[in-house]
Amino acid sequence: MRLNPFNTGNINVRSSGGGGGGFPGGGGGKVGCGTLVIAAIGALVFGINPMQTIGVVESVQQTTGGLGGGTSSTNEQEICTRGPYATEACNTLQSLNQTWAPEFQRAGIAFQQPVLDLYTGGGVRSGCGNAPAAAGPFYCPADMGIYINTTFYDQMAQQMGAGGDFARRYVLAHEYGHHIQNLTGLAGQVRSVQAQNPRRSNELQVRMELQADCYAGVWAGKNRSLIEPGDMQEGLRAASAIGDDTLQRNAGQRVNPESFTHGTSQQRMQALRDGLESADDTVCDRYFQNL
Repeated sequence: MRLNPFNTGNINVRSSGGGGGGFPGGGGGKVGCGTLVIAAIGALVFGINPMQTIGVVESVQQTTGGLGGGTSSTNEQEICTRGPYATEACNTLQSLNQTWAPEFQRAGIAFQQPVLDLYTGGGVRSGCGNAPAAAGPFYCPADMGIYINTTFYDQMAQQMGAGGDFARRYVLAHEYGHHIQNLTGLAGQVRSVQAQNPRRSNELQVRMELQADCYAGVWAGKNRSLIEPGDMQEGLRAASAIGDDTLQRNAGQRVNPESFTHGTSQQRMQALRDGLESADDTVCDRYFQNL
């Protein structure tokens, strides 16, 4: 995907976390894969139960209080140029901001940019509390932060066959979709319903994830002229690799729909495809027509 180079005036970026690490452009340490692929990486790389790992990640995402994130004094330009993955993420964030801000303006909803936290080390303190390295990419509604340790992209490619620049951009665009849900108030409504009716918690979480996939596709669809051959295949391959049914099979488990939190591979691919082909965010409303 051919995106314009970032301008730090158009994005909010920081770097949090403690300990070693850094931003590689390839070759990375053992970190997890967050809301999109943490379960599979956990199972394949760390040998842990993927459903347990998902629970850790979702508890971070759904918390609205907690500790504030500690940030470094490094400026945005330096953070965004620490490696190819970091630069790619900043370019993608700029495109996401420029794509979604006008949509909010047309809808008469106040827009606020998220903060992209390209954190280093073994974990991070977000506005939603402490997240271990295994949390990987996640969105925290309390501080409107998208947290990514870019080293996980190597594991995503090497362990899951889900490499490529569009697959990586899809990860960020998906987390940005959660930011959209937060700004519109949908995320708060869903958490309220989940609290009132815990039996619907997983079902509603699946809807949230599929809608975020759909929003990721809408962003790509609105920038269709920048898409290169093979991009959509990369995105669909990543979406397929992270379906709950596929993750459970790869972990040697029986497929259990009642435990799903993100949707099946087919559902995730369809959500991404629907957004891309329509380039219309109202298409994504279908996941919550009957909240």
